[in-house]
Parts: sequence; structure tokens; C-alpha cells
Amino acid sequence: MNIFVRELKANLKSLIIWGVIVILFVMVGTAKFSAYYENPEMLAILDDMPKAMLAAFSLQAFNLTTISGFFGLMFTYYALMLSIAAAMWGSDIISKEERDKTVEFSLTLPVTRGRVVTAKALAALVNCLALLLITWGVSLVSARPYQPDSEFYRFVGLCMAALFIMQMLFLAVGIFLGCAMKQYRRAGSMAVSVLLGTYFLSILPGLSEDLDFVKYFTPFKYFDAGMLLRESRFDVTFVLLSLAIIVVSMAGAYLTYTQRDLYI
Repeated sequence: MNIFVRELKANLKSLIIWGVIVILFVMVGTAKFSAYYENPEMLAILDDMPKAMLAAFSLQAFNLTTISGFFGLMFTYYALMLSIAAAMWGSDIISKEERDKTVEFSLTLPVTRGRVVTAKALAALVNCLALLLITWGVSLVSARPYQPDSEFYRFVGLCMAALFIMQMLFLAVGIFLGCAMKQYRRAGSMAVSVLLGTYFLSILPGLSEDLDFVKYFTPFKYFDAGMLLRESRFDVTFVLLSLAIIVVSMAGAYLTYTQRDLYI
């Protein structure tokens, strides 16, 4: 329990910084939406853009003159920010003990390495939940001037559930890298590199139908905001795939951390 509380306090500053970044991003994005709100003429700008670019960034999937459509467009960027935060927290919360030369203190506590990983993972999970709630709250507040309907609130709720699963996925991957990598200084950069790599992969299916299989290798394609808006449901296949990645990553984290040599 002491490890859990210590990690919450140690990561409070990071949570505040990420919270401020998300708040500013949502507010700026919503301010830009005011130019599109109930103004079909603004959509003519999209007609001059290459069709490949429109498809790659899902610009044709939403009506940008409605608050639901605009939020659907912004979903990918919310996912990118929250996933980066989760991956960094996951990798750093484990590897920092070796980086800061405090691992010897942790190992002298009357707890197993597995319990250390559990306590730290729970602290990172709380941070992810807090950041998600901040994103959810500021999104609803920013949308109020545009008189959102019940469909919008339902859509945002589904998007937040999708964001939470993505957070857990990249948090688990980050924790695994933090536990498994002997070069602990590179755990954070590796976690972010994997995330950004999968993000850029998510653009490929929109460029060509022959590349549709790529969506199975990028979590940014597991949850389609367009489907959430139109059908109000998740693709069960991708939900199960996400859960499998989370379970395998966490199992790998426990296994590697309990067996490998730590740098004191």
C-alpha cells in the first residue's frame, strides 16, 4: 500500500501537466469548431483536398458541422494523447527505480517483486483513469454551448470506453517494456516509438484497400469512431484482441521482472 501511495504522489505533477495539456487541446479544438458549426460552406474546403488524404484521416466519415461529427474527428487525437501518457507512465513507473538508483530500497521492503509491479501498475491505472475523466469532463463542458443531444452524450460515453481500453493496452505494453528491457533508460522512448509506429500504420488502410489487413496490427484501428457514431457498438474481435494484448503484456511483465537482474 505504501508503494501505491508513494507512486501516486510521485506522479501527481505529471498527471497535472497532462491534464492541463488535454484541457487546452480540447478547448482550442472546440474553439476552432465554432467556424464549422452549422456552416456547410466550410465543408467546401474539404472538397479541394486529395481523396486519399480524406480517407486516411477519416475526414469523410463525419459531418463536421455537428458537434458529434467534430468530436468523432478529434477522437484519434484524444486517443494519441491519452495513449502516449499511459505508455510513458507504464514504462517509467518501473524503470525509474533503476534510473534513480532506488531499486535497492524497493528490494529491501518485505514484499515480492510481483507485489511491487502490482502496486506500481495500480498507481499508473489511477493516473490513466484521472486523465480520462478530465478529458470526458472538459469535452462535455466545451460542447454545452452547441446544445448537444442525447446521441452526442451516448457517443462520447462509447468513445471514452474505447479510450480507456486503449489506455490499458498501451499502459500494459509500457509496463512490459519497463520490466523486460535491460537497457532501462530506453524503456520510455521504446514505448512511445511503438505507439507512434502503430499510429502511422493506422493511416495505411485508408490509402489502399489492399492494406486493410494492417488494421489488425494497430490499436488505433481497433475502435472506429465512425462505427461508434453510426452503430453505437464495438467490434468484438478488436475488443478481444485488445484484452489479449493486455493480458500477455502484463504476464510478460511479471515473468521478466521477477527473473531478471536489476541494476542497483
